Amino acid sequence: MIDPYAYLSLDLLVFAIVALAIVLCSLLVVFARSIVHSALSLIGALFGVAVLYVLLYAPFVGLVQALIYIGGVGTLILFAVMLTRRRESGA
Repeated sequence: MIDPYAYLSLDLLVFAIVALAIVLCSLLVVFARSIVHSALSLIGALFGVAVLYVLLYAPFVGLVQALIYIGGVGTLILFAVMLTRRRESGA
């Protein structure tokens, strides 16, 4: 007989992996030495949050999270960082 709660352990495992990835990306946002790496880690953390929304059966909210925050805000932050980087003078 098939256990009706067998999927629960798989969902819990995926949730735990995604949550751990979000925590690691968030720590990289704070402790990375390069601001570009911090911005990329922020995009990774926001993507993990979008995945959590999908896992919690809110796919529309996950899609909006991905489109607005990852697509819009993440790209805007990366462009702002890349356009305002200091140039080292080789005098």
